[in-house]
Formats: sequence, structure tokens, C-alpha cells
Amino acid sequence: MKIVKTVSSLAAAALLMAGCAFRPVQPGMSRDQVLASYGTPMRIVPVGSGTRLQYSRQPAGQSVVMVDLDAAGKVVAVREVMTPQEFARVEPGKWTREDVEREFGPPARVDRVASWPGDIMNYRWRENNIQDMFFWVYLDAGNRVQRTGQGMEIPMRMHFKD
Repeated sequence: MKIVKTVSSLAAAALLMAGCAFRPVQPGMSRDQVLASYGTPMRIVPVGSGTRLQYSRQPAGQSVVMVDLDAAGKVVAVREVMTPQEFARVEPGKWTREDVEREFGPPARVDRVASWPGDIMNYRWRENNIQDMFFWVYLDAGNRVQRTGQGMEIPMRMHFKD
């Protein structure tokens, strides 16, 4: 019983310290402050006159946070991009794979099917913190977006025969 209390106390202390160390990233913060709070980004991409730090939890998670920095390395914007509002920004016929990955990060996976000539990029997201969803980006053979779609992520169940 004493071991359980000790382990519980240590776990509670670790959570408390982690909570104190985590600070939400806000406009005006420096790049070093972002890295101290969020850690190393999955990707760093150029945008405009600055850079974007991509923090993606794909393929297992459903969150992708973009932190945009100006030329001086100060935060100008922080946003979660796995949302219907962000998905609506995609312009079929204009956007390319490069545009999609700059705005959403790498996909959870890329599929190919016989009935479509190019790749289908799959992103995972959660609608209203309740329903697990997919956002699909259909690329043509030249890697230009032709259409997008959304659908529910239905968990697979394994059935074993006795």
C-alpha cells in the first residue's frame, strides 16, 4: 500500500510540474518560447516573409496546430487547422499537394484506388470533440487538388471464430 501511495504522489507531482511548464502559445511570443512550450515541430515551412512551425499529431492523433512566425521570429498566428472552416479554404483546381501540406501538414496516410487517377490524402480530425472524422483530398496525376470530401471514421472491430 505504501508503494501505491508513493507512486501516486510522484505521478501527481509530475503532472503538477508539467502543468506549470506548459504555457499556451500566443501572438508576440518568440520562437524560443514556442519551442520551450510545444517542443520541436514536425516540420518548418516558409510562408510569406516568415516561417510556419507545424505541430501535427497525425497519423494517430486528430490535431494539427500551425504557429506562424514573422521574419523576426515572433508569433503572429496560432491555429488548429483540423476544422471544417480550414478545410473550406482548399480550392480544387488551384491548390497543389504542396499547398495542402503547407496548410495542413503531412497526411495521416495516402491511398490509391482504381477509380481515381491520383493520390488521396487522408487527414484525421474530430468533429465537436465527439465524432472521429476523415478529411480527404483527391489529387490528380499532376498532384493538383480536384476535390475534397469528409466522412466518419468508423472503428474496425475484430471478430474471431471460436
